[in-house]
Formats: sequence, structure tokens, C-alpha cells
Amino acid sequence: MQKKIKNIELQKKIMAILLIISSITYLSYNIFFRTEVHGLSKYGSRGEEVTQIQTKLKRWGYYNGSIDGIYGSQTLAAVKWFQTKNGLVSDGIAGPKTLAAMGIFASSSSSSGSSTNDTNVNLLARLIYGEARGEPYTGQVAVGAVVMNRVKHSSFPSTIAGVIYQAGAFSVVDDGQINLTPNDTAKKAAQDAINGWDPSYGAIYYFNPNTATSAWIWSRPQTTTIGNHRFCK
Repeated sequence: MQKKIKNIELQKKIMAILLIISSITYLSYNIFFRTEVHGLSKYGSRGEEVTQIQTKLKRWGYYNGSIDGIYGSQTLAAVKWFQTKNGLVSDGIAGPKTLAAMGIFASSSSSSGSSTNDTNVNLLARLIYGEARGEPYTGQVAVGAVVMNRVKHSSFPSTIAGVIYQAGAFSVVDDGQINLTPNDTAKKAAQDAINGWDPSYGAIYYFNPNTATSAWIWSRPQTTTIGNHRFCK
């Protein structure tokens, strides 16, 4: 009888240990799973993030399908096109780099806000470096200010990434110069523009008078000229 009681107690201890191991395994799996899928949309995904992706890609001319929050074949093709055009790995998966290029960020913590700001500064600096690296410092800030003015304008996308990657908006996106590494001057100019300095006086366009052939751009009201760029509304 005593031996039987000991066996039962041993079985209870073993069951308790197995239960603890099972619980730890379950929690570890869920933590790992959440980490892996956060900020990652791909073929077959559904939800708000997919809706944001479709909305932005449709606004920029990459996507012609319905905004339904379903990551189908049309969304896949649009993401691949966007990735190809912007120097990203063209795998059709909207991972962290692709989402950042689209201006889609997590916003649940202050660290996320800091990360978002750093990403915006870097992206704007790349645009400034590609478009105006030979211009005076004020002219570089002015180019950044044009982007910021467009963000606030109802006729343009409402994010820095949206403005920069809008189809046909900037030649450096089309020719790949957007992917060059910006220097410290371009980064400083980007930060100044984001902080609100606007040497362009509210301009939403700029062009080089020595090379521009469009009658339309010449017709825009001029705000100022800095270096080789004329800024206008």
C-alpha cells in the first residue's frame, strides 16, 4: 500500500513538471510567433495593414484593384513593382523595409515614434542628396521643405514616403539615385526641413530653369530662386 501511494505521488510530480514545461513551451511559441509576424504582410494576409498598403499603392499608381484588405495576386504584383522601383528586394512581402518605404509604421510606443522620425529624416535626406547635393545648403533645405509642404497639401499624399514615392514626382526615384547614401549635410538639411524651416516660402514645386522644357512648370507662380532651382506654387 505504501509503495502504491509513493507511485501515485511520483506520478503527480511528473504531471506537474510536464504541465509546467508545456506552459513554458506554449508561451515561448506565442512570443516567437508574434515577433515574427509583426509588421509583415504577404500573399494571403488580411487586415488593416493590408488596407494601408493597398491604399498607398493605389494612390501612387502601383495598384488598380479594390481596397479590400486582402493580400491577393494584384496586391502581390503591386508590392513587387514598388519594391523593384525603389531598390528593395522584390519578393512581394511587405516586411519592415518595404513598409518603412511606404511610410507605414507601428505607433504604439515612444521608441516607435523615434524610429519613425529617424526613418523620415533618412528618406528625406536621400531625396535631398539625390536632387540637390550640388546646391547651397539653403537650397537643399528648400527641396526638403517642398516635400513637407506637399505632405500638408490636400492634393498630395499625407506622408513623407507617400510624397517622395508618388509616381513621377521625383526623377531620382525613377533613376535610382534615391538609394544613394546621403551625406551629413543632406541629413542636417532634412532635419531642418522637418523641423519647419522653409526657405522655399511655401513652394510645392521646383525646377531647373536651365533644363526645364515643360510650359506648365514655367507657368507656376514663383516664390524664390536658390542656386539652380526655381521654387514655385
